[in-house]
Amino acid sequence: MTIRLENSTNTVVQLVPMRGPLWRAAHRYGYHGRDRGDATTMRSKLFVPGARPDFFAKALASDADAISFDLEDSVTEDGKDAARGAVADFLASAATRDALAANDKRIIVRVNAPGSPHFAADIAAMALPDMALINLPKLEGPADVVAVAAALERAEQAAGITRPIGLLITIETPRALRRAAEITTAHPRVAGLQLGLNDLFEALAIDRQAPGNAHAVMLAMRLASGEGGAFAYDGAYPAIDDDAGFRREAEQARALGYLGKSCIHPRQVAIANALFGTQADALDEARRIIAAADKAALDGHGAFQFDGRMIDRPAIERARAQLAVAEKR
Repeated sequence: MTIRLENSTNTVVQLVPMRGPLWRAAHRYGYHGRDRGDATTMRSKLFVPGARPDFFAKALASDADAISFDLEDSVTEDGKDAARGAVADFLASAATRDALAANDKRIIVRVNAPGSPHFAADIAAMALPDMALINLPKLEGPADVVAVAAALERAEQAAGITRPIGLLITIETPRALRRAAEITTAHPRVAGLQLGLNDLFEALAIDRQAPGNAHAVMLAMRLASGEGGAFAYDGAYPAIDDDAGFRREAEQARALGYLGKSCIHPRQVAIANALFGTQADALDEARRIIAAADKAALDGHGAFQFDGRMIDRPAIERARAQLAVAEKR
């Protein structure tokens, strides 16, 4: 069954059945991460203002797993066209494409919100072969996601892009947080949710540093992303010189199963990479779990004891995922 909803522009859209053939086909043929869209090793994502072309090559040469070019908040209203053109030209250049082929960085662009006068031009310009994810701000419901996915598909067709580009949705308003699970499952292109604590907390006068505040929101969004099989990604920490604060938030995110953390300065990249990287002892344990699981399977057992605890399918799948990530590095 399909559900008809109206998005914020009063355009009627259809929500696809989320666990039907389209959902399964999407997972099989490219959505939720394949090729450059595969976000399983995105420990760090370095933010680069689209209005600063002088930063582009430096960011590409950094140790960040992903580079996120911004066309939204970091760009003034009268600079939108120039920033869009600069990012598009840089990503389409032969030198950049060669560098991406060599270092396998994931390319992300935060476009302007769907309700803005810049959205259509942003989507058209960023439908590029090496684009992994389009980061969408200010979305508040599933109908908006479906409308954006349709616009992106049209842009891909016009540009001759055959590998679908995924969507990374920023959760930065109370309504978006409340509807995060619906947003995650609105369309197969949704690869992940990103937490926008700055916008969310500042508007409500919530103290970001008070114990428990950030954790409560992180947990809520992680559970919502899990409902749709999408990853959860931690947002930026604004205090560039506060390494301890960055680390504290990143450690909370890691403990909740987040994939990585956004960085607004290169000095933060090393911290994120270390915290979200798979450690040697964890890899050793994963290998031992897989070996024990294989032995248990030969004996006809799906669950077994391992180092004093019970292991079954979820733990085995997590161990396999850890090893798969390590093999890609």
